[in-house]
Amino acid sequence: MLRVLMFLVPLALSVYAFIDCISTKDDDIRHMPKPLWAILVLLFPLVGSVSWIIAGKKRHPAGGAAGSAGGGGRRQWVAPDDNPEFLKSLDEDRPKDQDGDKDQRDRGE
Repeated sequence: MLRVLMFLVPLALSVYAFIDCISTKDDDIRHMPKPLWAILVLLFPLVGSVSWIIAGKKRHPAGGAAGSAGGGGRRQWVAPDDNPEFLKSLDEDRPKDQDGDKDQRDRGE
């Protein structure tokens, strides 16, 4: 069992690092171009994978609110009823006389 783990763990690490490397945007890669990182991960699986994970990719901080100013963090999906901009757009789209019609319907007129 230990022999199998000694083979599978570096293989899984190499596969993860290679896929992460090729799917990363060029702007987020540090120190070397993307093709060199991919070759390094493929030729030297253990050393290349560990070096890619440690030094190859710009890491973004995990915190940050969705829609915070500055755009430094990831934007998270917000439900429409939690999005104040969406709710404002609903008020703007509604005709002004619609409120009067609703009052007449409630009174039975």
